[in-house]
Amino acid sequence: MPQLFGTDGLRARAGEFPLDEKSVLILGRALARLLQRRKLLPRIVTGRDTRESGLWLEESLISGFLAGGGEAVSAGIITTPGISYLVRSQDFSAGVVISASHNPYLDNGIKIFSHLGTKIPEDWEDELENEIKSAQLPPGLVRERSLEVDEQLKLHYLDFLRQAGPARPGQKLKLVVDCANGASSELAPVLFSGLGFETITINSRPDGKNINNGCGSLHPDELAKMVVAEKADLGVAFDGDADRAVWADERGRILNGDHTLYVQALHLKDKGALKKNAVVATIMSNMGLEKILEENGIRLLRTRVGDKYVLDEMLKGGYNLGGEQSGHTIFLDHSIAGDGLLTSLKMLEVILEKGQSLSELVRDFREYPQVLLNVRVREKVPFGEIPGYEEAAAEVRDRLGKNGRLEVRYSGTEMLARVMIEGPERSLIEELAGRLARVIDSHCGNR
Repeated sequence: MPQLFGTDGLRARAGEFPLDEKSVLILGRALARLLQRRKLLPRIVTGRDTRESGLWLEESLISGFLAGGGEAVSAGIITTPGISYLVRSQDFSAGVVISASHNPYLDNGIKIFSHLGTKIPEDWEDELENEIKSAQLPPGLVRERSLEVDEQLKLHYLDFLRQAGPARPGQKLKLVVDCANGASSELAPVLFSGLGFETITINSRPDGKNINNGCGSLHPDELAKMVVAEKADLGVAFDGDADRAVWADERGRILNGDHTLYVQALHLKDKGALKKNAVVATIMSNMGLEKILEENGIRLLRTRVGDKYVLDEMLKGGYNLGGEQSGHTIFLDHSIAGDGLLTSLKMLEVILEKGQSLSELVRDFREYPQVLLNVRVREKVPFGEIPGYEEAAAEVRDRLGKNGRLEVRYSGTEMLARVMIEGPERSLIEELAGRLARVIDSHCGNR
């Protein structure tokens, strides 16, 4: 049986193993027992995004947790980083988020945070996974359908964001905010309007099925058009659980997490606050980011893909800024999690302090042409075992030389192989990426 926990917890089609009711009941009970074995008080906080399956999954997990001798408090619909913050600030032993992030509504997931507010270590995952795969559901253990929500928990999170963000702006800024019909739909308008920003909110009416549907951080075109039409200063798009943010500048140009890291790195360095003059990113960040940071005396360190690997490197090396091209950004001086709402406040802070628009702030950042192809696969065969792969990859690297990069990896959350190539000419890298993708597809593609 394949490994259940990926780079971002459990993720699957809701109602199917391991996100069927029985498995989630068992997981809840197993989590309570795991905390007790580690001499931690079995008390957790839970939350979810807006998927229609979220409520029954949260009820199932809590029912199992209570059966295991634990105590659980629900924050209701809240962002993933909101739960990470609450675990640490309210002295819970763990936190659980029911969310599949940027995936379609039919999928869901379970992310578990330790008492430190970080994603649980792999040995915890292994113990829980073994329980899910082997344990039997005890007689009488059923899902209780009455979930009480402590609304004060969201207010604690909002207070934290207000304190971490800019002071009430002296100048009026106009924002367009795309909530992806997800977890930020209620929180974002309250936060930004309360800080004095003129706020236009789109895709903030979740119905259980429209989360991430043609909107949010994976589909920012509507946001960009709205920013231009409304003559707004900035547009921001979140994903379903609001742990990432991408942008549309005042001209309607779409910008990603690499631009965030560039703007924030220079701002922190100017203030003498960028620890070790370094930024942590992943192998997917553009070569252009590495080059422009180097020109400004800032090192870029790379990790494998996944915000938990970025965080690990930040904690290990003592760095305070890191993130991913996809929009996860970690400000370790404020939070241990990538947080789209916090990232938005930090970008607004720079715009206000510098008195410059976002397009002006990123004016000198030139991205290398980049192609990313997704190949849907039926199994994740090691690339070195795919006939013809090593030869094709060697040819790509030879033709790119020192002027480009090749990264091929399997998604940690989906049955996809991702082929990413950067280089000086788009036509060349499109040709090379297509050739390598066809080699993978011919052997293990899911057609």
